[in-house]
Amino acid sequence: MSKLFSRDSWAEILEALSSNWFRTVLTAFGVLWGIFILVILLAAGNGLENGIKQGFSGMATNSMFMWSQTASQPYKGLPKGRRYNFKTDDVPAIKQNVQGLRFVSPRNQLGGFRGSNNVVRGLQTGAFNVYGDYPEIIQQQPMDITSGRFINYSDINEKRKVAIIGSGVQSALYEPREEVIGSYIKINGVNFLVIGTYKKKGNNGDPEEMQKEIYVPFTAFSQAFNMGDIVGWMAITAQDGYSITELKSQIFDIIKTRHTINPNDDRAVGNFDLYQEYSKINGLFTALNFVAYFVGILVLLSGIIGISNIMLIVVKERTKEIGIRRALGATPWSIRAQILLESIFLTIVSGMAGIVLASAVLWLVNYQLSTIDTSEMMFINPSVNIGVVFIALTILIVSGLLAGLIPAQNAIKIRPVEALRTE
Repeated sequence: MSKLFSRDSWAEILEALSSNWFRTVLTAFGVLWGIFILVILLAAGNGLENGIKQGFSGMATNSMFMWSQTASQPYKGLPKGRRYNFKTDDVPAIKQNVQGLRFVSPRNQLGGFRGSNNVVRGLQTGAFNVYGDYPEIIQQQPMDITSGRFINYSDINEKRKVAIIGSGVQSALYEPREEVIGSYIKINGVNFLVIGTYKKKGNNGDPEEMQKEIYVPFTAFSQAFNMGDIVGWMAITAQDGYSITELKSQIFDIIKTRHTINPNDDRAVGNFDLYQEYSKINGLFTALNFVAYFVGILVLLSGIIGISNIMLIVVKERTKEIGIRRALGATPWSIRAQILLESIFLTIVSGMAGIVLASAVLWLVNYQLSTIDTSEMMFINPSVNIGVVFIALTILIVSGLLAGLIPAQNAIKIRPVEALRTE
């Protein structure tokens, strides 16, 4: 074994591979390209995953949004097509009867799907979404408070008419560098004191529209706009260790019971399950990684077949040499090991060159991305971890063994007498 890894063995390997260097380079390129494609595909998948998940950063993904719709079935004398509204009493009922919930946030809204809403400040006007919320909403949706503060429970309990405005609202209603905190805006004719500004990040919506929102206390909203005890919709988040997807059927049952809705009426309560959508995205990226490995290994396999063919040619060219070595007492194992070692060496060198090339390309891409704002992009930080490199090396070693196996077996089948007769 020590003779196998001696200087003479390596010199023989280098001489054999460099005797026809152009053929060797073309053969090695197949493996180089296969590993390059594998690494680039995996890195691109990670870059896309990082970008998509950036849109969920700060958001409680184990959440759902729920709203009332029309009853699609008659029940207990009540007609089909009946409209109903959630009530403020539904919130404690859900909290008390469904175990595993972290937040149940009632919400009301002006603007958006309910139509335009006029917000006035002096001579400036604008149409913005206005939300009546509880303080917990900031833990359920991503929002950076850039100045002042967000809603607190003193605002809720005292029904304070205060507002937190987005950067888009600020730029529309205020002059540059004008003081915002402590000023008043008029929403549907009602004055609200601005106590904070925010900026949202992520790509889970229109980035520009996300900055054109106004948040006020839920209680003040209900009082100012005559909502009474009506709740437009709810944002509900499950605790860690629970799935909102599994809990939502219990929530729907409570709503149906409290509002006299047929238990089999699945259309009466509308919902958007963020956790379910997030799980689908995770499943998508698992599938993308599988495709990357599948395509990369197929491309690599074509390179391995090329190396195997070349090693068969090399064995054929060295028939006389092998015959002489056998006649001088070389064992079949030493002949087999020499051919396998040449195959593995060529495979690993070309494969490592592919990894280096892919790393250089990824460095250039990341360098370009570092010069621009990626906070709202769907593709950031394409990279692969060290585990992928080890997997690639393992694939290379196994591939090298497979590529040299058939040529090595052919080499030891050569009889010394027949080999010496070969011209």
